[in-house]
Amino acid sequence: MNRASDLLMAVSIGADLNKNKIIEQAVEAMEELFKLAIMGEPLWQHNGNGGMETLNGFQHLREFGSFDATMEQIMRMVEVGEPQCFLSYECNCNFDQDVPSFFSKLNFEPLNIETSRETAFVEMNPMNIVQLLMDTETRGTTFYSIVSRTTLLGVILENVDGSYNGVLQVMSAEFHQCTPLIPARQSYFARYCKKHTNGTWGVVDVSLENLFPYPQVQFRRRPSGCVIQEVGKRGSKVTWIEHVEVDNKSLHPLFRPIGSSGFAFSAKRWIATINRHCQWLTTSMARTAPTTDGVLIPQEGRGSLLKLAEKMTKNFFNNINSCSENVWSGLPQNFAAQDVRLRYGNILKVPGKPSGNIVIFTTSIQIPVPMEVLFDFLRHERTRNRWDLLSNQRHVRELVYVSNGENPGNRVSIMQVNSSPNKIEILYLQESYTDETGSYIVYAPMDIMAMSKILNGGNPKFVSILPSGFSIMPDKAPGQGDGAVGSILTLAFQSVDRLSNKEYMPPSTLKIIDAILSTTVASIKDAMLFGIR
Repeated sequence: MNRASDLLMAVSIGADLNKNKIIEQAVEAMEELFKLAIMGEPLWQHNGNGGMETLNGFQHLREFGSFDATMEQIMRMVEVGEPQCFLSYECNCNFDQDVPSFFSKLNFEPLNIETSRETAFVEMNPMNIVQLLMDTETRGTTFYSIVSRTTLLGVILENVDGSYNGVLQVMSAEFHQCTPLIPARQSYFARYCKKHTNGTWGVVDVSLENLFPYPQVQFRRRPSGCVIQEVGKRGSKVTWIEHVEVDNKSLHPLFRPIGSSGFAFSAKRWIATINRHCQWLTTSMARTAPTTDGVLIPQEGRGSLLKLAEKMTKNFFNNINSCSENVWSGLPQNFAAQDVRLRYGNILKVPGKPSGNIVIFTTSIQIPVPMEVLFDFLRHERTRNRWDLLSNQRHVRELVYVSNGENPGNRVSIMQVNSSPNKIEILYLQESYTDETGSYIVYAPMDIMAMSKILNGGNPKFVSILPSGFSIMPDKAPGQGDGAVGSILTLAFQSVDRLSNKEYMPPSTLKIIDAILSTTVASIKDAMLFGIR
């Protein structure tokens, strides 16, 4: 269905009349984006201490909408909450006719409006940031934690000077979070890039569903994107704006506070992802240095290790999101683990071994501890044997690591699990990363021979890897409601099952899935709530 819709959209945008409409809408969206980037109060407002910067809807309508004196009076009534001041006697207005017309003009529909703005310094020049957003290949390698499926449907306007200045693309994409319990957001939109006279760049998205109507629209991108200003020779000031309409009725109750607040898909998350990419580039290009234990990874091996970690983490995000290609089912109700989702991945084929189906299973829980406490517990070598079933009662040691940025928890590690001082049972490749929008710990068991080849500069493309791990989100937005901000932990595991197929999963496999999830959840809860960490 997605491919058919993409094809129909690609055919539709080919007509000259449609091209002109798309161009007109994109130019208007760019003008609105720049105004939104530079304007302050009362259009933008802060939500509590440390909260997001969000739009005042009525002020936005005053600035960018079209309305008459009657609508102005209705807006004042809603703002002050005084129905008796609804209309003046001088108003030539029929309540029964004009009020429905007013809400029709406001485009009120059963969709929630989410807005946010974030401004930050990024250690990358404007042209490279523009390329991240406009180039099809770099989009997929940079924003895999946000975008699960993106298709370029057509190019309405080509560049004229060898840059992306003036380029107008039409594409479809699905935006996700790292859990199947938050529905992915699918949209068709135009992406327009423009360099302004002062050297400032703008990249704006705007949905095209109003030009190409669909019977059920669950997500629209109002003018959203970023304004990029050069700062010095190597940096940029980036102002990102998210302004969307979304149907949140199918949000899982666990994620409703953070989802409905707009924080889960906020502008802050886009900025954090770009900064993470910049840190990764710096780490990849840095010269090899010994770890604190004096272990030195050869330069070639360091590069291969980082590429394999990137492959592992990208697979993890792709495996557990709710995009249309991932078809999830639930676990029967007579099992201990709650809110479990499971699905089949690709068939694993390893030379010399029988093939098997990959089973991916996940669940999410709320834990009333700060994200950083939970993150450190799950990533650290000294506490791994308190939750990892394969490390239980065993000694875990971090053999080597490569730091990724200033936060000591942001790193790629090789973990060694020993049953005795001289017997290595398991090697894990692990990547951990945290910022204010969320955290993840991704790991995969590795064969000793395969790891040896990687550390000597082997090609990570030829290494089969099955990532499991955790993603952590705040259970509400900063400044939202009373009380401290806790965590929502999503656990996701992969295993190879040679007994089941896409039509049938035996009870023995279901019992194993239930045991792994319920035991791991209980271990983490016990450590967080009753013992330290």
